[in-house]
Amino acid sequence: MAYRSRVIGPFYRYFWRFKLTPAGRSLVMALMLSAVGSVSVEIPIYQVFCGLFGLLMITEPIGLLMRPQLDVRGSLPARVRVDEPFTGYFRLENRSWKPAFDVMAGLFGLPRSFEHLNGDCYLPSLARGSTAVLPVTLVARHRGVYRLPAVHLHSTFPFNLMRFGRCKLPAQSVTVFPAYRPMEHLDIPLSQRYQPGGVLLTARVGNSMEYIGNREYTPGEPVRHLDPRAWARLGQPVVREYQEEYSCRVAIILDTFVPGRRRSGPEGFPNLEAAVSLTAAVSEEMSTGDFLVDFFAAGPNLHVFRSSGSRASFDSVLEILASVDASRTDPFEQVSPAVAEEMTRISTAICILLDWDEPRRCLVEHILEGGCALKVIVVRDGETTIPLDSTEHVRQLSIARINDGDVKKV
Repeated sequence: MAYRSRVIGPFYRYFWRFKLTPAGRSLVMALMLSAVGSVSVEIPIYQVFCGLFGLLMITEPIGLLMRPQLDVRGSLPARVRVDEPFTGYFRLENRSWKPAFDVMAGLFGLPRSFEHLNGDCYLPSLARGSTAVLPVTLVARHRGVYRLPAVHLHSTFPFNLMRFGRCKLPAQSVTVFPAYRPMEHLDIPLSQRYQPGGVLLTARVGNSMEYIGNREYTPGEPVRHLDPRAWARLGQPVVREYQEEYSCRVAIILDTFVPGRRRSGPEGFPNLEAAVSLTAAVSEEMSTGDFLVDFFAAGPNLHVFRSSGSRASFDSVLEILASVDASRTDPFEQVSPAVAEEMTRISTAICILLDWDEPRRCLVEHILEGGCALKVIVVRDGETTIPLDSTEHVRQLSIARINDGDVKKV
């Protein structure tokens, strides 16, 4: 039985999913239905069977004779966003002695969340030695990291019944970032705890320590701090004095715990996807300021990322958000120790939660006990497991508001 599956499976994938076009599959189905007429030449349907069978027999040798031989270069974008079409351009060169007709591109075995938008796009003809560009446009309906199948370049000449040609590009990985709407303003509560060396840690080009004045030279100080003009004016060595600027260190904590009794839809869990989109919007807003950001995402694995608040760091956060899965077991046993260890160095915590219950309330209490300023956003429709605390730092947002882009200020 295993041997049969190893033989039948590849044959089915090649013949039914690749070799035959949709029109070819319809013809084969009609051929099988008309096969009942082959028992006798006196039945009229026998003529239909012979005609369809003859059409297939003519298509195969002509297609093999005219199958294209192409050199192909190109690739698909490595990073895309949910529900935004993306296009890869493939340059084709006909290196055969004969022209190529009806050249198309196809990706067979695409993940369910991907859709090939221009699958019917084709080049009517490609003369020998000539080149042309063929676009391939896809769209992803769900975030994640995917391994796309190879891009096959083939011809459906003649009759658009079968595909001919073995030109293909190797498979490649595509990271699908979550969809989000930029925010106009993010109100970040600040405590009196700052991160020294902020400018150096944020690593922004052109920034340096702040000059605050001059003072007398002390033996052993770096020579590069000497101020020649002040030395000449006073007649004694004088050095410039600098002071490091300070930056606020913010922790963004994403809750991914979804109870095991719930099942995901084709596009994942709505509240988790909305929370991921909101986290992306908050992270983008943080990347425009001088913040040191610690990102904690509690899923099946605890993701911890420390960024410098730059655009490159924001792209790294998006890559983490693209691969975050729902946690079916309570992750706060993992999150709490990791967060508590960092509380002495963090000035502000932004918690994006999916519910409000006792474990989440305890996590918030630990953050407040660490002396951090706090903002809590609960992404949920309807009532929470326990009533929300009547405090200024806790706010609830509906899934529809986040998905519609109505959340401009938080």
